[in-house]
Amino acid sequence: MTPVALTIAGSDSSGGAGIQADLKSFAALGVYGASAITALTAQNTTGVSGIHPVPAAFVTAQIDAVFSDLNVGAVKIGMVAQAETIAAIADGLQRWAPRHVVLDPVMVATSGDRLLAAEAVDALKTMLFPLASLITPNLPEAAALLNEPVAASEADVERQGRQLLAMGCRAVLVKGGHGHGAKSIDYLIDGAGSIALAAPRIATSNTHGTGCSLSSAIAAGLAKGEGMETAVRNAKAWITDAIAEADRFAVGHGHGPVHHFHKYY
Repeated sequence: MTPVALTIAGSDSSGGAGIQADLKSFAALGVYGASAITALTAQNTTGVSGIHPVPAAFVTAQIDAVFSDLNVGAVKIGMVAQAETIAAIADGLQRWAPRHVVLDPVMVATSGDRLLAAEAVDALKTMLFPLASLITPNLPEAAALLNEPVAASEADVERQGRQLLAMGCRAVLVKGGHGHGAKSIDYLIDGAGSIALAAPRIATSNTHGTGCSLSSAIAAGLAKGEGMETAVRNAKAWITDAIAEADRFAVGHGHGPVHHFHKYY
């Protein structure tokens, strides 16, 4: 059976992040991708110049259209923009009960532009966290979700991860790409413990869409039947290679995209 994953996220007009990055990630990893678009952005590698939310009722219509026809193995949720959209997504997930939900709590773009309304953060935590198999905040996002300073030690990362886990999700991946040092260390935290996943820190400014792509790669692995730890490890290795090959592209004048199809060209 063809593995299928659904991305519920915003559109990036420059193609490096959002649903475009999600669909590229699914395809690169051998998974058929479907999408439900939550917002349109006028965006390029230098920043976001406009956001046009999709009406919540139409987000619902997209979700229902996909689930009523396709055998969705995993869902990835990215940019949700506003509280009404979050409520619509939560209702859809409760109605269709997908086995795996990977939630990337996208709050700020690589360029620094805000992508989630401040008043929607509580809705994200209360409505979507309890439905998630995994949430994938980076260090600044984890801190913002908890109203705390950015974690400065492994102990702080694990403590913040545990606090997020207590909000109802089944696992947390705190991503270390915004940290310092020779290695980028992500921490996978669940009820059984914590696993540190290290990879070389790559010197490049072409990191647009990294978080979107990693969470989508995890969802792709889950859609193919991989266990959570295996899916996270495989996705981490894949995104590391995609970042390492990013400078082969010459796209835009800001933070360029990663190379999703580095295995093929």
